Amino acid sequence: MQEQTFSITRLERERLNGHKGAVLWFTGLSGAGKSTIADELEIALHRTGKRTYTLDGDNFRSGLCRDLGFTPEGRQENIRRLAEVAKLMMDAGLIVMTAFISPFRRDRDFARQLVGPENFFEIYISTPLEVCEHRDVKGLYRKAREGILPNMTGVGSVYEKPDRPSVSIDASKCSKAEAVELILMTIRELIPAGQDRAV
Repeated sequence: MQEQTFSITRLERERLNGHKGAVLWFTGLSGAGKSTIADELEIALHRTGKRTYTLDGDNFRSGLCRDLGFTPEGRQENIRRLAEVAKLMMDAGLIVMTAFISPFRRDRDFARQLVGPENFFEIYISTPLEVCEHRDVKGLYRKAREGILPNMTGVGSVYEKPDRPSVSIDASKCSKAEAVELILMTIRELIPAGQDRAV
């Protein structure tokens, strides 16, 4: 099937927005701080007029991916759909943040190739398992230890750490503000000169 070509290009949308589109791919264990830091980053970017949107794993699975389970195949399809949606939003000129565990390297590599390596920033929230499990905000680790969630990442299913992330942040050792500043330094090339202070 041949894709339809439209008159307005991504470059023209980016010019209108005043910044480049990109995908900031947050990955890490449940409870690591992905959604919290992505939200704080979006606030910082929004304050300076950047066009942004955050795609969150829980929200995604309650809507577009509510038909998927947590088998390896279900997880792969979840990330495939996420990558396709993120690419469309990036093409609209947005800075897209995705806060998903995305435990498998092959799936993250698929997303990187789909959106283009030059547009893809892998942000590894490397908070240790014991810290995430101690937080256990959603009670998922407790259920996993009780055998109720057999495919829980970090307990019953493996998490494959990124080989060369754009930035690695241990949220147990730095504040939200420090994490945001590290990310802003990494994505500085997206922000036009003279507009690089987001906080």
